[in-house]
Amino acid sequence: MSAVSTSATSAVLIDVDSGRVLYAQNENAKMLIASTTKIMTALVALENGNLNGMVKVSAEAANTEGSSMYLKAGEKLSLETLLYGLMLCSGNDAAVAVAQGVAGNTDKFVKLMNQKAKELGMTHTSFANPNGLDDEKHYSTAMDMAVLACAAMNNETFARIVSTRTVNVNGRTLTNHNKLLSYVDGCIGLKTGYTKAAGRTLVSCARRNGQRLVAVTLQDGNDWADHAALYDYGFAAYPAQRAMTIGETVGTLAVIGGLTTSVPLVAADSFSWPLAQGEKLDIRFDLPESLQAPVSAGTSAGQAVFSLAGKEVGRVELLCGSDVLLAIQTPPSLLRRLRSLLGNG
Repeated sequence: MSAVSTSATSAVLIDVDSGRVLYAQNENAKMLIASTTKIMTALVALENGNLNGMVKVSAEAANTEGSSMYLKAGEKLSLETLLYGLMLCSGNDAAVAVAQGVAGNTDKFVKLMNQKAKELGMTHTSFANPNGLDDEKHYSTAMDMAVLACAAMNNETFARIVSTRTVNVNGRTLTNHNKLLSYVDGCIGLKTGYTKAAGRTLVSCARRNGQRLVAVTLQDGNDWADHAALYDYGFAAYPAQRAMTIGETVGTLAVIGGLTTSVPLVAADSFSWPLAQGEKLDIRFDLPESLQAPVSAGTSAGQAVFSLAGKEVGRVELLCGSDVLLAIQTPPSLLRRLRSLLGNG
């Protein structure tokens, strides 16, 4: 992991689909995270709210300090419009409006944020507000933010919003603050942040050749360049290698008492893993010695188990690829009678 470095106090580069950490620097230090907080705000809103639901902007929301989408007290906007304002122009006012619209008030919404953090295993994270304004009870780590970003990018609506460069909604033109969308090949999101105490914080995601990586830097004055360097390093040094493809026949398994003596085994899913040069996945099959007829296509027969350097990294279910009918056993007495009849015939 020494082939690249950053100016950040804390940083992580992670492969989204496998969860493999490709670069880590002071990754578990508790830090202020500024507006990258809004990744969690948006994810919780998408999981608990109605995109088309209308939200009436309160005076509290409209008067929120800091970056803004310039909401006016009393106006009504859809949750989707507010999420664009939240993620593109980092509206602190939008964050409060979203929280109130989804949960009734910001305190209840913050509880949902912390519940989601616990669910994702973000063990070094605490949220105190939906917008990222400085608070001693509001912090996270580069590793926890990387875990959050991976989960968020698997939400199709979230991914669509954060990849948008500019949008016109309700008479407003909203432009994404994330310059990496233009500067870095394959960048598809995520979120910038800044306060004087937190410094520059940045979480981003890029996709090349079907592989997605997430980069996180906290307190980094050179974050644009650092993220570009991290992606060039990660995609080159750890390209995703396809080890199994959904529907692929990977072998056969013996069948006892069937019209055929074996059944093909097919992969129920695809499996890829980012590998450095010289690394190789090992595969073993966790299967019974045989199956008893009848066998139905699609029935689980076992698993393919993938390991790297002796450590298990994933499993794929193996399914029976066809039906195997039960062989009818003819009694000896009936066989003798048939032979007698045929002999007389």
